[in-house]
Amino acid sequence: MARRRSSKRPYGAEHPELDVDRARGGRSTEDGPDGSWTVQRVTGSEKSYTCPGCHQQVAPGTAHVVAFANDSLFGADAALADRRHWHSGCWASRGRRR
Repeated sequence: MARRRSSKRPYGAEHPELDVDRARGGRSTEDGPDGSWTVQRVTGSEKSYTCPGCHQQVAPGTAHVVAFANDSLFGADAALADRRHWHSGCWASRGRRR
């Protein structure tokens, strides 16, 4: 029985370059004086959250940052459960707030 060739990419064509941000789900790692963090920038959400930087509400639909520590004492599941939603500006200036 003959195999059908894929019609997605012509034979011999170059492979498209991998979009690393898309493969990670938009997550990146940021290191700072307050530790190593997994950070994801989101365009908005349906809920409101309290920003730990300014203690004000992150309104629904507002672009913001979701961050959690990579070095949680209780493991990765606990760190993910402790994630926080920050205003983008508050996250960027968190080192100056101490």
